[in-house]
Amino acid sequence: MIYLDCNATTPVDPEVSEAMYACLREVFGNPSSSHLPGQRARAQVEEARAHVAGLIGCEPEEVFFTSGGTESNNLAITGTALRLAITGTALRHGKGHIITSGIEHPSVMNTVKHLQGIGFNASFVGVDSHCRVSPDEISSAIREDTVLITIMHSNNETGTLQPVGEIAQVARSRGVAFHTDAAQSVGKVEVSASHADMMTIAGHKFYGPKGVGALYIKRGFNPTPIIFGAGHERGMRPGTENVPGIAGLGKAAEIAKRDLQARIESAMKLRALLLEGLKKSISGVGLNGHPLFTLPGTLNVVLPGTNSAAVVNALGTKLAVSAGSACHEGVNTPSAVLKAMGLGDAEAMASIRISIGKDNTEEDIRAAAKMLSETAAQMARKQ
Repeated sequence: MIYLDCNATTPVDPEVSEAMYACLREVFGNPSSSHLPGQRARAQVEEARAHVAGLIGCEPEEVFFTSGGTESNNLAITGTALRLAITGTALRHGKGHIITSGIEHPSVMNTVKHLQGIGFNASFVGVDSHCRVSPDEISSAIREDTVLITIMHSNNETGTLQPVGEIAQVARSRGVAFHTDAAQSVGKVEVSASHADMMTIAGHKFYGPKGVGALYIKRGFNPTPIIFGAGHERGMRPGTENVPGIAGLGKAAEIAKRDLQARIESAMKLRALLLEGLKKSISGVGLNGHPLFTLPGTLNVVLPGTNSAAVVNALGTKLAVSAGSACHEGVNTPSAVLKAMGLGDAEAMASIRISIGKDNTEEDIRAAAKMLSETAAQMARKQ
């Protein structure tokens, strides 16, 4: 099978799995223990913390390990809202207000909706036809009681990179905290912690293990913990550290920093090759997302006359890609992200997301283009 679904998850890099295995074999201590096995475990955690910090350009003490992107998003958003509510900042001028977009990952969207349910207010800004948020619209949405802006770094469906640097400037000029979910970006493009007060990282999106992630928290910024226990991760995220998982995340970050430019160049080349192949073989192929500001390996396209879920099922043993629809209780519905961009139901239901990884080859891409073209042609003939 050709695997082209790296935005969903990536295979674990062999260097990462070896680092994790070595940790499982040799580093069994509790990092909170003061004896030698505990010290060795603590050293492993701190080495990984330094590698993650090095990848995004922050200080190691600003990196807090979590169970993954979902927990990091919950901690950043809920922890900030509760901290400012507790201190009275959020409630001084109203109930407390959060700004996000209509294309966020469910771990952001549903967290904000939960906070709405307990008394916070929220604004959901739209996107343009390229799936980009407008910094001006965010600026216009800020109120006296706005406590947080949370906008993803790149969209997981279209690959569109958001103008996080400009959004950060807006937030800082208005004294509002800014969080970005960079789960899809870290390890794929250059990402700078200087663009946010908090940043979400997920290990399995860049060849690390599942079940481990990190949250960058700018020094001096203190969201309230949402899990309570002992003083692990300097009290921000209690619970005995997942040392093998953290070791794997650290190794993945070390490799990503080392190989990032080569990964970017390869992904851009293969993405262009795939888009060219599809356009030559399928009439009316449409690009969903920004043509320039995009993750180098993500391609979301409309294959006219098809149903994306049917395409995915037809190719399920030969090619792994994702559909532009979501299945709820057996019923396929159009992607909310694609709808937010202005696509009609038929276009959204005919959209395929292809996300290229570091191990894919030109042979993979040519074969994928051929399979997609043949499947699209077969479906068109049946109409």
